[in-house]
Amino acid sequence: MPPSQRRATPTLLIIGGAEDRVGKATVLRRFVRLAGGRKAKIVLIPTASSFQDEVTEAYTEVFTRLGAPAPSVVNPQSRQESHDEALVALVDEATGVFMSGGSQLKLSQRFPGTPLGDALHRAHDRGAVVGGTSAGASIMSQFMISMGEEGITPRQRHSQLSAGLGLLEGVIIDQHFAQRSRYGRLMSMVAASPSLIGIGIDEDTAIEVRDRSGFTVHGAGAVFVLDCREAVSDAPDARRGAPLMVSGAVVHSLPAGATFDLAEVRLVDFVEKHADAAVALASAKA
Repeated sequence: MPPSQRRATPTLLIIGGAEDRVGKATVLRRFVRLAGGRKAKIVLIPTASSFQDEVTEAYTEVFTRLGAPAPSVVNPQSRQESHDEALVALVDEATGVFMSGGSQLKLSQRFPGTPLGDALHRAHDRGAVVGGTSAGASIMSQFMISMGEEGITPRQRHSQLSAGLGLLEGVIIDQHFAQRSRYGRLMSMVAASPSLIGIGIDEDTAIEVRDRSGFTVHGAGAVFVLDCREAVSDAPDARRGAPLMVSGAVVHSLPAGATFDLAEVRLVDFVEKHADAAVALASAKA
C-alpha cells in the first residue's frame, strides 16, 4: 500500500507564524518528519500570500534542506479553480499538506465547501499531516478570526468570525499571538461564543493535534488556551467598541513540552524543554 493511502492517526500541525526556516527549524522539521521525511509527498498551498512565488521558493528550499522531496504546488486563484480535478488528485496523493501565511480570507473564499476543501478533509482523515502557519493556522478551525483590532483589552464587535475548514472543531485559533498582542480579540470572540475554546499560538510555535482530541506544544514560544464556558460576560449587552466585562475565564499558558486534552480542557502532562542551563549545571555538579 503506498504511503499516501496508509491509515494513520489524523494529525494537524498548527503554527503561530514566523517559524524559523534558516536555523534549527524545529517546527518545520517536525512537519517534514510527520509527512514521511525522504518518502514524503508534500503539497504546498501558498494561496493566502501576496508573494506566492517567493513563498513557494522559500518553503521548497527549507523542505528539501530538511530531507523531503520538492513539494507539489496547489494554488487555486479562484473558487472555480478549487474544482480542478488535477489539483484535487495532488492533495489525494499527499502525505503532508502545508498552507502558508497571508490572508485567511483568501483561504476561506477558495477552500471550505469546495472539492479541494473536501480533499483536505480526506487527507486529514487518512492520516496525512495537515500543517499551516499564520493564516494557514487560522483556517484549520470551524470558525476563524478573519479580521480584528489588536490589543490587551477585549472590546465588543471589534473582530469578525468567518468560516474555516473545520478540521478542528470547537475551537477558535489565533496566531502571532503574543507578538501582535491579540489577547483582547481572542477573549472578545470566546466571551461571545463560550462553547468554543480559544487557542492563541505564538510565533515559531506549534500545536501538534492528534486524533482531534488533544495536542502537544512545540517550538520557542507558548500557546494560550482560553476557556470561558463558566465565565460571566456582558457581551450580549455591551455597545460596539466598549470594553467587555469577562469574569471567571480560565486560562492556560503552555510552552513546549505541554500536552493538553481538548475534550476535557485540561493539562495532561508537561516535560520541561526550556530548563535553566545554569541550574541544570549546578545540579549536575552537586
